[in-house]
Amino acid sequence: MALPFFYVENLENDLVVLDEDTSKHVVQVLRMQKGEPILLTDGKGKKAEARIADDNRKKCSVKVFLSATEPEKNNKVVIGISLVKNASRFEWFLEKATEIGVYGIIPLLCERTEKEKFRYDRMKNIVVSAMLQSQQSWLPQLHQPTDIKEVIKQSHYTQKFVAHCLPGQKQKLPHYTPITEHSSIILIGPEGDFTEKEIEWALANKFQPVSLGATRLRTETAGIVASALLV
Repeated sequence: MALPFFYVENLENDLVVLDEDTSKHVVQVLRMQKGEPILLTDGKGKKAEARIADDNRKKCSVKVFLSATEPEKNNKVVIGISLVKNASRFEWFLEKATEIGVYGIIPLLCERTEKEKFRYDRMKNIVVSAMLQSQQSWLPQLHQPTDIKEVIKQSHYTQKFVAHCLPGQKQKLPHYTPITEHSSIILIGPEGDFTEKEIEWALANKFQPVSLGATRLRTETAGIVASALLV
């Protein structure tokens, strides 16, 4: 049976005090006791095996006895994706993209984006939970919502793609030329698609127009398809 797996922001010390929510889960929900083993990650590649030193239900402390760092992936895939009106659909995207193994997620603010309140702490918790569920040690970088023009201007990636629905010559994303060590970003538009002006900005900044298939996809579905094809 796999050991319980938890996230802590700092794994620099041998003795780690878990936060209150994690402590309650370990001691009250899992009913773990002093001396029992658990796994920890800092989300920056480090994974550690530890044993419970103090089973306090509010400040459970654990002693690290073995740790290792997993290297970053050579292909760093960033998904720039518009927020959608239904927050639960965006949360579903965050969960699945994290499980697939994307490097970063940038919520986009586009001209047609339905402006919804972005609860960063809740979204971050979803990403953390998905990382742990999928037994990964690298936490995707979750950015604050950013204007698409800023993302386009600051996109210093090896490969840059924009997926849109307007007619025109586009390559199919599965047919892009992969590079052994590279960083990629793909832009996914809102319900209603990018405006012509936004697409022009992207193309002027060397984004390649791509198609994700023959059918028209919801924003969050397109994000998952792009994640699966690029990671």
